[in-house]
Amino acid sequence: MSDQVITRFAPSPTGYLHIGGARTALFNWLYAKAQGGKMLLRIEDTDRARSTEGAILAILDGLRWLELDWDGEPVYQFSRAERHREVAEQLLAEGKAYRCYATKEELEAMREQARAESRAPGYDGLWRDRDPSEAPEGAAYVIRFKAPQEGQTVIEDQVQGRVTFANKDLDDLVLLRSDGSPTYMLSVVVDDHDMGITHVIRGDDHLTNAARQSQIYEALGWERPVFAHVPLIHGPDGAKLSKRHGALGVEAYREMGYLPAALRNYLVRLGWSHGDDEIISPEQMIEWFDVDAIGKSAARFDFAKLENLNGHYIRHSSDEALVAAIKSLLPHLKDGDAMAAALESDGETKLVQAMPGLKERAKTLVELIENAAFLFAERPLALDEKAEKLLDDAGRQTLSELQPRLEALDDWSAEPLEACIRTFADETERKLGKVAQPLRAALTGQSTSPGIFDVLVVLGRDEALGRIGDQTGYPTNA
Repeated sequence: MSDQVITRFAPSPTGYLHIGGARTALFNWLYAKAQGGKMLLRIEDTDRARSTEGAILAILDGLRWLELDWDGEPVYQFSRAERHREVAEQLLAEGKAYRCYATKEELEAMREQARAESRAPGYDGLWRDRDPSEAPEGAAYVIRFKAPQEGQTVIEDQVQGRVTFANKDLDDLVLLRSDGSPTYMLSVVVDDHDMGITHVIRGDDHLTNAARQSQIYEALGWERPVFAHVPLIHGPDGAKLSKRHGALGVEAYREMGYLPAALRNYLVRLGWSHGDDEIISPEQMIEWFDVDAIGKSAARFDFAKLENLNGHYIRHSSDEALVAAIKSLLPHLKDGDAMAAALESDGETKLVQAMPGLKERAKTLVELIENAAFLFAERPLALDEKAEKLLDDAGRQTLSELQPRLEALDDWSAEPLEACIRTFADETERKLGKVAQPLRAALTGQSTSPGIFDVLVVLGRDEALGRIGDQTGYPTNA
């Protein structure tokens, strides 16, 4: 085995890159980086009926979006089927595997008997010691592994500790199907060996597979990789993660407006910790990560924590970076075309200018986009319900009195605008909120927005006065 640490992420392209798979990829990536090694990518596409090109592209796109780069070109498991068959034939020639001619009816009878005896269903060794000449001429067969029947198979797992399996409970698994296609269990062992994988980090639902695969390693005289089986992710209620909990594809989190850095930070803390640290930079992750610090209990997914963490990353991102993130997100949103068009002219400059106020209140990029919609809205603005209430007779009267004072300003910047509005409030004996709220409603169509003085500046003199005039009914002299 190589002295260099080599991990692998090996998804099956039968669907999207789900959140559990993304965490597995992250842990493999981090461990390889932390150890100065490599992470390889293997697409386990042996299930030809369910593997799709679309799923492969979604997995690759999801990994790239999360900024989890792999070393070398992806390996496609199906393309290595001939090599897998070669190893199965080797085991057969060495007497470590055998041809099994059991019919579907015989296999079903074995399952029925196991159920009747309250045993786990498994193959009973019908053809293990029989001569193939006893089979009907031309009968189809599979090649089964001749698993040890006595003793134990022990996995020294870096997360789970020592895990022991009684060999009598592990039946003779199929290596090659009757059509000559290799099974997952054989393909994984051969590929991990040939790719020089030193550490297999994956979900603990593969723990029994590790025992079976270890037996194949032993039969071939190959060194086993180090195993680390990570507990699965559960929902906040402790139940198995479902779509209502967050068992969605990575692309769904992208479309919901999460930043890749925030999602990585959240995922690394699902089952792994470094003291009480919550905000962890990529450099710190790589410096601190070790599989020894992965807990044995299932982690619980919590959308509220993810949102709060994403809000932190939004607030601490540069305005330009957030605008770039929004631009990359818009093609993935159903209604993203309109804003994309608005940004093509001077909209991008306007959005950057407004971002300091916008990002203080948003927890996702989608919220940022929604909160910024007023910047590009066409006059007259559509008012939401709360804005309409603010623009009652008293609200419109306030704006009609304020309007000429704003029109008279020569300097349309934050300080003179604030001074003008505060002076107006004092002189007309109104509280500042009684002025700012109808003004906000007129300028944005909403009851909440960034600071009202910033809104005035970002909209610009002509647009701001025009929106006020739409509500007062008086044309402006802008």
